[in-house]
Amino acid sequence: MAVEKRTLSRPRTRVVLATAAVLGLALTTACSSSSSAKPAAASTAGALSAPVTLTFWTWTPAAAPTVALFEKQYPNIKVNVVNAGQSAAEYTKLETAVKAGSGAPDVAQIEYFALPQFAIAKQVVNLDAYGAQALQSKYTASAWAQVAIDGGVYAYPQDTGPLTMFYRSDIFKKLGLTPPTTWAQFATDAAKIHAANPADYITSIDPGDAGGVDSLIWQAGGKSFQTSGSSDVTVNLADSGAARVSSLWTGLVKNKLVDPTPGWTPDWWKGMASGKYAMWITGAWAPGNIASTIPQTAGKWAAAPVPQWTAGADVSSQNGGSSDAVISTSTHKAAAALFAQWLNSDPVATKSLSQNGLFPATSAMLNDPAFLDEPIAVLGGQEANKVYAASSAAVAPGWQYLPFQVYANSVFPDTVGQALTNGTDMQAGLSAWQKQITAYGSQQGFTVTSG
Repeated sequence: MAVEKRTLSRPRTRVVLATAAVLGLALTTACSSSSSAKPAAASTAGALSAPVTLTFWTWTPAAAPTVALFEKQYPNIKVNVVNAGQSAAEYTKLETAVKAGSGAPDVAQIEYFALPQFAIAKQVVNLDAYGAQALQSKYTASAWAQVAIDGGVYAYPQDTGPLTMFYRSDIFKKLGLTPPTTWAQFATDAAKIHAANPADYITSIDPGDAGGVDSLIWQAGGKSFQTSGSSDVTVNLADSGAARVSSLWTGLVKNKLVDPTPGWTPDWWKGMASGKYAMWITGAWAPGNIASTIPQTAGKWAAAPVPQWTAGADVSSQNGGSSDAVISTSTHKAAAALFAQWLNSDPVATKSLSQNGLFPATSAMLNDPAFLDEPIAVLGGQEANKVYAASSAAVAPGWQYLPFQVYANSVFPDTVGQALTNGTDMQAGLSAWQKQITAYGSQQGFTVTSG
């Protein structure tokens, strides 16, 4: 499987914009409804007894070829694949359709950061009723933790984004640098790269990307958001992990050693191609995007573990990833549950998803020698899946997302993002973000405590 042939959608690390009015639809429901008793285990046998047509909302190009394999194995179930928009665009439509009681799909792709709000609002099905708990051992611990919410299982993990350091091997070789193993070395290298050419930077940081900053805080040991039950939320954007990240990146931005600029724009990709940025710290999905967007740089990139806060440590986090959930309004829940389960756990399916660009969430794929030994052409033939798999195994436990994370992400650019853009104290931006998050959560009926 050549990475250059993969076509990846824009990953979930990008900022999600959504209006508070739309988000409030689900959140008000979440806080006003009492939790219902867990239903008895339901059989999926009925899913095969008569022809059924399911609708699956997804934005990933990997879905279509894999769905075709499912329909071949289960000819009584037809799946209509619909791209209803990515991330916030899909979530807005999904919430509106569920509230209206019509127009929603049977299964939807939902990113990990957004899943809690759908789960707590009971807009997605608790898959315990369809035997989901029995599949826990099939997935990495970090992936499973993102779908196991408030005592239930509300989706199947589809893909993950273990944090990885992608660097320009040609630039590092030219400057006599080695990939930094600690954040202190990263800062030193940042100064050397900028001194060699004031127009160049070790990397950029996106003032609009809450997910990117979350992944850095997570990797630094932070636990910014914690939820207990369906209504108790703790927000702490000043813990030791957040403090580490804000101190480092405030200094780097103030000293103009990193570039605070929006990612994924034509200018940003131009900088990635030209060598203006010598590094990209992001999820393991990145090589496909590099190969498809700036193929002229193929062979100039390499992958390495993310720098550590303590020399010799081995701690990582996730940047991105999504799941597939059964929607509460589906009239074919058994068939939908069967489809979501097969799509994300059957070896044929998970191999197809991987071959078509998604980084796997199942332990079997991550331990498959054929997968681990695969040379990645855009990375000069490096067997980089070994780096990604090691990062996946080192993801720090305990991270959670808010049950209104989509809203939180939407106000990130005006708080933390402004601090990064203006070169001011990032911790002050985090404090402003926490203040807005706390106020909004309280307005929506959550009990929000500052950690």
